[in-house]
Amino acid sequence: MVNIAVLGYGTVGSGVVEVIRTNPDSINKKAGQEINVKYVLDLRDFPGDPVEKILVHDFDVILNDPDVKIVVEVMGGVEPAYTFVKKSLLAGKSVCTSNKELVAKHGPELLEIARTKELNFLFEASVGGGIPIIRPLNSSLTADEILEITGILNGTTNYILSKMSADGQEFDAALKKAQELGYAERNPEADVEGYDACRKIAILSSLAFGDHVDFEEIYTEGISKITAVDIAYAKKMNYAVKLLASSKREEDQYYAMVAPFLVPPTHPLFAVNDVFNAIFVKGNVLGDVMFYGSGAGKLPTASAVVSDVVDATKHLHRNIMSFWSSKKLGLTKVDKATRRFFVRIADASAGDPAKEPAGLAKVKAVFGEGELVRADGVTGEFGFVTQAMTEEAFHEKCGQIDGFLGRIRLL
Repeated sequence: MVNIAVLGYGTVGSGVVEVIRTNPDSINKKAGQEINVKYVLDLRDFPGDPVEKILVHDFDVILNDPDVKIVVEVMGGVEPAYTFVKKSLLAGKSVCTSNKELVAKHGPELLEIARTKELNFLFEASVGGGIPIIRPLNSSLTADEILEITGILNGTTNYILSKMSADGQEFDAALKKAQELGYAERNPEADVEGYDACRKIAILSSLAFGDHVDFEEIYTEGISKITAVDIAYAKKMNYAVKLLASSKREEDQYYAMVAPFLVPPTHPLFAVNDVFNAIFVKGNVLGDVMFYGSGAGKLPTASAVVSDVVDATKHLHRNIMSFWSSKKLGLTKVDKATRRFFVRIADASAGDPAKEPAGLAKVKAVFGEGELVRADGVTGEFGFVTQAMTEEAFHEKCGQIDGFLGRIRLL
């Protein structure tokens, strides 16, 4: 029997306990021995919940118990999670976590401790919830050189954008609906401003490229400035607006960013809607592959955590995660990346669909030949798709345009 302790009895922590109690036979068979939840750590009490029998309020009870071989950290946040996880590893206990903040900030250090102690620090659930992506990057795709990872890594923002597209709603109305359904927090900043997706792409990029990608160096832009008019233009072009987290390797340069993109219908991410997540991976040998599923939620995330517990049980005295160096990966500034852009230009003459807007000639003089876009029901402005150019060149040209209203990048 292998005893485990669960740190945190919130949404994911209670899900971990539920999954283990719901499927004990199949889980134990796959693990090769019985997995027993000996302790649950939480500051709160849970009267009437069977967990009260194993509930503790002092982490040292778990730390000092030699019978606990695996610690499951599902508290969230950096502290006290980091302190508890580091102490657990140093005490000879493997750790499984769903904590993206912890992994993004301290992943290399904790992996090195696990490697030195011949233990495991596993974090499948930290990216994509129930979608298996960490393990494939660490094992199934090791024959490939990863050239690109691009994903819809946040279910909240994907739901909001899907709702805006389906119902023509403005951002604030779609966010309110997401909050009512429990998809968005009362303070949704981490989701809607892209910070959550930023940490996740930092983790994936570090695993894919081998060296540490600092999430604080990734250009990050959220969806709070996307409007119903932007969505109308996207529909007219038969594109979908998605918040994408992306990292690419081009020869010896590495780019990473989080931002809204216009996704064409030919791309696999185009049809990923509602709260679903998807991760598109391009390898130099395998080519294109995509992982799709529930990116969040109590049981999908808990399922991924328990799969790590099973893996840790099968490898109690052998380290199986070792492809993330503490050496920092230098990211090339996104200013050097080349892509096309969709721009919106204010123009009072743009209301007559039979005539070219008066400002179109100036836009073409600045950006070069491109595509004029008009959206149904939108007056007083027009849209324009530029030729491919660097971000740096685009921003320089924008300063020459009167009536510039905004832009979205094209994938």
